[in-house]
Amino acid sequence: MNAPSSFRGDAAPVLSIVIAVLDERDNLPFVCKELAEACQSLPPSEIVFVDDGSRDDTVAVLQRMRADCLPNLRVLSHDHRCGKSAALRTGITAARGEWIATIDGDGQDDPRELEALLRLARSANGTPPLVVGVRTRRKDGWSRRFATRFANGLRRRLLRDDCPDTGAPIKLFQRDAFLRLPQFEGLHRFLPALFGSYGIPLVCHPVTHRPRLHGQSKYTNFNRALVGIRDLLGVIWLRNRTRLPKSVREC
Repeated sequence: MNAPSSFRGDAAPVLSIVIAVLDERDNLPFVCKELAEACQSLPPSEIVFVDDGSRDDTVAVLQRMRADCLPNLRVLSHDHRCGKSAALRTGITAARGEWIATIDGDGQDDPRELEALLRLARSANGTPPLVVGVRTRRKDGWSRRFATRFANGLRRRLLRDDCPDTGAPIKLFQRDAFLRLPQFEGLHRFLPALFGSYGIPLVCHPVTHRPRLHGQSKYTNFNRALVGIRDLLGVIWLRNRTRLPKSVREC
């Protein structure tokens, strides 16, 4: 496969696609080939995978895919598991693009959706928004769909973030805006509320969702619920304690 046309060697990318992975070696060849195809329709882009302490040969597979079809792929690796939010922050901190897109590495997200999300973000008037890809038809089991629906409903009632799917992996936003946010594990599930506290508007866009290709989710409904309730209380506290000026002038 030829190198993606959006890759320009040492040119600074416009978009950085950041993907946190843990023990996903079987899914990565498919995901990387789709990313190579998607990059053909994107402006200059880089792909930043962050391996969160995998015990399989995830890193070796990514290195092979970089040689095969993704020269714009970067691989960062944690020495132990830190959690998805920490892995995303590692990737976003290292990213060189003005815009950040996030997707999962299990094949359930279609990277071709990113073209539409980036177009929406760049054409928005005023403050650049957070664009969330809302999964219209989930391809998970009924128990996970129920748990997600319940969690999203609870978050919307308590946080009033106006987002029907805050846990959706596909998101797009400006790098500098993300790096202003406080870091904690679970951050990625509350981006609409946290960005909103900093005056970042929200745009929702429907996206497709597919069954996981191989393996299982790293979280059970029970442990996700327990951690989610604790994190929700923490986000409520953070929003109540956030104080920002409407404008700043130098005198």
